Amino acid sequence: MSLLKKFATVGGATLVSRVFGFTREMMMASALGIGPVADAFNLAFRFPNLFRRLFAEGAFNAAFIPLFARSLEEEGETGARRFASEIFATLFVVLTGFTVVAMVFMPFLVKTIIAPGLAACIDDPQTLGQQLSCAERFDITVAFSRIMFPYLACMSLMAMVSGILNAFRRFFAAAAAPTLLNFILIGVLAWAWWQGADQRTIGFLMSWGVLAAGISQLLMVTVAMRMAGFSVSLGRPRWTPGLKRLLILAGPAALIGGITQINLFVGQAIASYQPGAVSILTYADRPYQLPLGMVGVAIGVVLLPELARALKAGRLEEAQHTQNRSLEFALFLTVPAAVALFVMPEPIIRLIYERGAFGPDTTEKVAAVLGLYALGLPAFVLIKVFSPGYFARENTRTPMIITGISALANTALSFVLFWYFAERGIAMATTLAGWINALLLFEGLRRQGLWHVDGELVRRAALVFLSAAMMGGALLVMLEMLERWMGSDPNVLHQSAAVLALAGVAMLIYFALAFATGAADRTLVLKLLRRKRAAG
Repeated sequence: MSLLKKFATVGGATLVSRVFGFTREMMMASALGIGPVADAFNLAFRFPNLFRRLFAEGAFNAAFIPLFARSLEEEGETGARRFASEIFATLFVVLTGFTVVAMVFMPFLVKTIIAPGLAACIDDPQTLGQQLSCAERFDITVAFSRIMFPYLACMSLMAMVSGILNAFRRFFAAAAAPTLLNFILIGVLAWAWWQGADQRTIGFLMSWGVLAAGISQLLMVTVAMRMAGFSVSLGRPRWTPGLKRLLILAGPAALIGGITQINLFVGQAIASYQPGAVSILTYADRPYQLPLGMVGVAIGVVLLPELARALKAGRLEEAQHTQNRSLEFALFLTVPAAVALFVMPEPIIRLIYERGAFGPDTTEKVAAVLGLYALGLPAFVLIKVFSPGYFARENTRTPMIITGISALANTALSFVLFWYFAERGIAMATTLAGWINALLLFEGLRRQGLWHVDGELVRRAALVFLSAAMMGGALLVMLEMLERWMGSDPNVLHQSAAVLALAGVAMLIYFALAFATGAADRTLVLKLLRRKRAAG
């Protein structure tokens, strides 16, 4: 299977998950708006999601896959199974203990880490009849956090099993599993609407739905692993050289792999000082995550095992080619997506969310944040491209330092900008920190001689930016022409037709320019088409 086909497999499955994620967010926005229950759910869900990215996906994608691939190459399947079982046993015991402790001390965690703004909250007598008191907001955030926290353990174990599947070049099950979360929460929201449940009840039902989804996802990838002919056993945890090496690599890798979530978590913790700001950031994050997930996750999942195998076999030219083509692929898809989200965030947000408890004023606030997030979209995808260049060589120290610098910059900028621009300041900080991280990662690879940019990449990158800029200009003209179809009109059909027309014409313009100028690899596209015809 070619590198492009592997990207398409993971990206396609992730795209399906993100589309259903949009449906989930649309239903949640209609039911909860940006009220206190929505804030509580988003705060509670962000905490296990942060640790999932830090200590599960980031750590295992960066550390486990190269070590597991080495075990396969050097010791065969028996040695790989022994190594995986050692890691699984330790991970299971640590996660169980961590989950129990976190659930016991959850009030302290909410007060000091998850939502410090709730501890400083002061009730306004004029609005208490319309919203929950500070004590009630704090209590439901603690309750939601306790229900959802075991999701972290399920996702961490799932990440390990997914790493095994990816090492065997079986990418689909791990990429498709997150869709279960969206299916379950959509079902919960539909049932709550049917029953006429109040907002607090909806929040509790969604929290239990997250836990059920975690268990379902773990079962799905476990079955896929068994179908691939591989299994792990649960034994007594032991301190082994393999475990020691994994921890040395996984500690820094966890921080690096979760930089996007760290930035979002810091932003939400600061945003908890202003009611509604947490939900505004969360709703803006969903459209931004669609291209980030489809391209960034696909590259991150596929590129690391491909690079690790090429480097272990001494195929240095192949490794360089893989890196350059991955960067080319990332820019080709993310730059136009960033331009489109920056130019037309309000029509997108209005179409997706504006109904029920989500009004026009909220649309303006969320759209402003989305436009700022869009400017950082290429940066966060580039991080996914550059990081495997270090991880495949088992170097996590350099990217750990770079990520630390980025995280500190994000925290400082968030504190400063929040007091001037509210939630928009947090989005600015997240975007700036992303670009700092991406540029430092690339410069580190270049200085160490680990990345040689070829002329083809430079030429195509310049043409991609030119094509995307021309597409953006066309979008601005079309926005004025279709303005009356995209206002706060109850006719969703008008809004949908206008947004789809904008998206369709923008794609047509961009891809036509990309193929005409050579920004896209015409040879590769023609080769793929010939293969399809031959297969037919």
